[in-house]
Amino acid sequence: MTLLHDLIGAPPGSTTRSLLLRLSAIGAVLAASAGTFAYAGGWLSPGALTPARIVDRFEQVNGPHPGFRRNHAKGLCVSGSFAANGTGARLSKASLFAAGRVTPVEGRVALAGGQPYAADAEAIVRSLALRFRLPDGEEWRTGMNNIPVFPVRTPEAFYDQLLAAKPDPATGKPDPERLKAFFAAHPESAKAAALIKARTITSGFADSTYWGLNAFRFVAADGRATPVRWAVVPERASAPETAAQAARTDRNFLFDDVAAQLRQGPLRWHLVATLGRPDDPVADATLPWPSNRESVDLGTLTLTGAAPEAEGNCRDVNFDPLVLPDGIAPSDDPLLSARSAAYARSFTRRAGEEKSPSAVAATPARGADL
Repeated sequence: MTLLHDLIGAPPGSTTRSLLLRLSAIGAVLAASAGTFAYAGGWLSPGALTPARIVDRFEQVNGPHPGFRRNHAKGLCVSGSFAANGTGARLSKASLFAAGRVTPVEGRVALAGGQPYAADAEAIVRSLALRFRLPDGEEWRTGMNNIPVFPVRTPEAFYDQLLAAKPDPATGKPDPERLKAFFAAHPESAKAAALIKARTITSGFADSTYWGLNAFRFVAADGRATPVRWAVVPERASAPETAAQAARTDRNFLFDDVAAQLRQGPLRWHLVATLGRPDDPVADATLPWPSNRESVDLGTLTLTGAAPEAEGNCRDVNFDPLVLPDGIAPSDDPLLSARSAAYARSFTRRAGEEKSPSAVAATPARGADL
């Protein structure tokens, strides 16, 4: 009995009944913990959508590419800093918004899709992912795209869309009937697709605007919360792709261009927060907010360096959208937790895989410290 007392942490003199009750409580905790892991793994509900199934779907659509991200597989590391102008301090207590604060930034420009060696094309969605390193050990990670809204509202719709948009090997394009069926089942996605198609596609990474798409909350020092969506808007004037650019045979022309531009000098964007109102949708990334919402310029993002992905740089960073500093909080958008979980699963898989050389072998730009 003394050994049993020691194993379960029961006080001396406990009765047999109290020992059994304590054992039952411990068993309940263990069962609950096991159930949590089982649920996360999809063992108790094989039909449920899990992070593993989402990553599996990417592999099903794009094929196996060990060592690479399952989405936005083709990318280039960038580095620089963010200089706050102080206007964000009234909205968020996050230290990076304090006037005069300069925060180191590392990031990644990339193209959507899970095929790292695919040729660049103007219509492919471009992304900019950033990791802000705050001086007190906090971090802010965000992934943005050059589209004004997200094409789906829920993780389940995203999972279905991946298969619906899978190119037919015979044509290289998605099956029209399969896409038609998807949009019939998801009319909100049809409206979002129209907005995405109508956007202006610029000449490259440097003159693209990147939207955060999901809503978040800025939390001020007094506890006041404001719904926000953010974007980075380029200082460089936007220009459409020229006929000469469209005719180029360079498979990496978008990445080669931004690396060359960084060798010539810094590239700058303004971090702009759009402030939502109580009735604006915060849990539906397919819906744009009204154009008359207040926008606040929070400061300047300056990129100064670029380098191919390699050990220890952006290749090994999980740009989890829920890595947030005190002063920025998630909204109720269901895509946020799904993205976080799927990113973690993808990161875990590729971390254990043999790495191939970077799909983009750009010459490092001056100031590259990645």
